Amino acid sequence: MNRLARRFRTLPIRARLSMLVAAAVAFAVAAVSVTCWFIVQGKLYGQLEADLQKVRGPGQNAAQAQVAAAQRILFDCSSTVADSNGLRINYAQVVKTDGSICLDHDSTGVVKVAQSDKDVIKAGNTGTLYFRNGTDKDGNPLRVMTQVFATESGSHVGLITAVPLKSTQDTLKDLALLLLLVSGIGVIGAGAAGLAVARAGLRPVDELTEAVEHVARTEDLSIRIPVEDESDDEIARLSRSFNSMTSSLANSRELQQQLIADAGHELRTPLTSLRTNIELLTRSEETGRPIPPADRKALLASVKAQMTELAALIGDLQELSRSEGQRGERVQMVALQDTVEAALRRARLRGPELTITADVQPWFVRAEPSALERAIVNILDNAVKFSPEGGQVEVTLDCGVLTVRDHGPGIPEDELPHVFDRFWRSPSARALPGSGLGLSIVARTVQQAGGDVTLARANGGGTVATVRLPGAPTAPPEAAG
Repeated sequence: MNRLARRFRTLPIRARLSMLVAAAVAFAVAAVSVTCWFIVQGKLYGQLEADLQKVRGPGQNAAQAQVAAAQRILFDCSSTVADSNGLRINYAQVVKTDGSICLDHDSTGVVKVAQSDKDVIKAGNTGTLYFRNGTDKDGNPLRVMTQVFATESGSHVGLITAVPLKSTQDTLKDLALLLLLVSGIGVIGAGAAGLAVARAGLRPVDELTEAVEHVARTEDLSIRIPVEDESDDEIARLSRSFNSMTSSLANSRELQQQLIADAGHELRTPLTSLRTNIELLTRSEETGRPIPPADRKALLASVKAQMTELAALIGDLQELSRSEGQRGERVQMVALQDTVEAALRRARLRGPELTITADVQPWFVRAEPSALERAIVNILDNAVKFSPEGGQVEVTLDCGVLTVRDHGPGIPEDELPHVFDRFWRSPSARALPGSGLGLSIVARTVQQAGGDVTLARANGGGTVATVRLPGAPTAPPEAAG
């Protein structure tokens, strides 16, 4: 059985569906056929039994006629009948308790007395009808009825009557063959229909399989499976999920390729500058021609700046490459006001000549602490970077809305749609240090925390950055505990 089950599981789905449909139909047809056969058999036997009970004389009911017949047979009985010859049409005989038989003079055959007949007669339940299948002395099939009567002497006898059963059995055999034929045709038709239905129903699965094999073979993520808009069955949902998956993978690959290309482009400039400065320093050592102290100091400062820029760029790339699962594991309840205060301390160190004012109210959010702090630091760094010397930066946090306002040159209207793109830098800021990834990291971090961030030109000049994060002014009980 286990071997058959394992072999069944290795078959194709359409073959299994066809076999299951055929098996279900076979079971249903078999149940109906067997039930039909037994119902017909019961009806035919019931008709024969009704015929056996129709032994009537003038002015007599069935019971009176049967009693009269038994008395007449006993009156005419002169000896035990062992055999008889001739055409068997009617069967009627009386059986005594000792097993001897009195044959009706109109009977043309002798019914074989069974032990069950003798037991019924000995039980003495007068008026009881007992039906069975039997044979006569020549083996012809009969439907036999036995009824017990009491004689005048007080003994009991059994009146046995019978009718031929051959035509009824032939009818039942023909019916069985017909039902078997119809069942076979039904099962074969069901199997063919199941196979056709399986092929039609699994055609989208075949298309999906071919699409997956094509993607695995060629890595072509542009393939799509056609799906009817109004269809909402399991296959349609699976096809839509596959199309959505390949679309997401294609977008991810495109973004990855774009990130690699942009990163290569951004790395090329500091690496070229770094290599040039190092070559100058190396050539000076090799040729013995010392570089003037001022120039040497400028070269070393440039090398240090390029190294710092490379380190910042690599850090930003690592931040962008982290998966959603890695971020989700570190999410916790964060006091946003503390994060803003920490970022403000770092911003004041980077812009000591600026006046940075802050009005921070309590607000608690669910986010990754280090990523959230890095995002706020990036926003403040932009404000510090573009503020004029001696300028002012205003920071407020109220009801989950963080605003950072600087008084720098501001961002042109045509550049605002691109400020959160990776590696995008304003043409006016190309000479300033930075990787072009800071605001991209801000947008991603804020979105993962369920909020949104915008940059706009401020009234009176400068730029205002607005971050909205969902949360509460007080810490939840689990965070406080």
